Amino acid sequence: MTKAELKDFLEEKVILYNNPKFIESDPIQIPHQFSLKEDIEIAGFLTATIAWGNRKMIINNAQKLMILMGNSPYDFVMEHQEHHLESLETFVHRTFNSQDCITFIKALQNIYRNHNGLEAAFAKNQLPLSMQDSISTFKKLFFEVNHQQRTTKHVSDPTAGSAAKRLNMFLRWMVRDDNKGVDFGIWKSIPTAALSCPLDVHSGNVARKLGLLTRKQNDGKALFELDTALRQLDAKDPVKYDFALFGLGVFEGF
Repeated sequence: MTKAELKDFLEEKVILYNNPKFIESDPIQIPHQFSLKEDIEIAGFLTATIAWGNRKMIINNAQKLMILMGNSPYDFVMEHQEHHLESLETFVHRTFNSQDCITFIKALQNIYRNHNGLEAAFAKNQLPLSMQDSISTFKKLFFEVNHQQRTTKHVSDPTAGSAAKRLNMFLRWMVRDDNKGVDFGIWKSIPTAALSCPLDVHSGNVARKLGLLTRKQNDGKALFELDTALRQLDAKDPVKYDFALFGLGVFEGF
């Protein structure tokens, strides 16, 4: 397949999957329940945080978490008293337990009170074509609150070699604005060109079969290689091809 043929093939798959029907089976449906910017951000961030494993379980547990927060995530984060956090003591998703969850709520409150919210916190240390340093900076800000060391594993650090799949997915949700009804495009301070593909087992395997990726591990080095290849296809919006790679892997068994 030539580069032009590959681009045409992937563009067709983007059109196929980047539409509201995609939402029905994807965790992005959770933040789509909200209209307030801060509710969307917080619901999206918490959903992305637990987005590993069975997709149905991810959606169910994210929905449970929204209910535990009174379906008003921003109000809960900003206005909760210590006794309100007791409601979260029943929450668990795989290795993300209730204490992790409570720490995340306190950390989010600190982000909104002292760092002008999630968008501003992620926009720090931006590079023109990468959000990886920004993600690393965000992690430092996020864990300014008291926390157990074990909880830090739930926020990836690209500078430590991670592909940061869930955070890159969350950034795609918040930043991309293509009027297709899937991604929100509510963050205007981060350019789409700087986004990275959420690299997981599905997108990684498809990328290798298409010759976009040679590295075997799904780590930070693989992400850089994939990003470089995707930016050659579309420098302004490389992460749109996530829809194609993910759709080919999950829905078509490519």
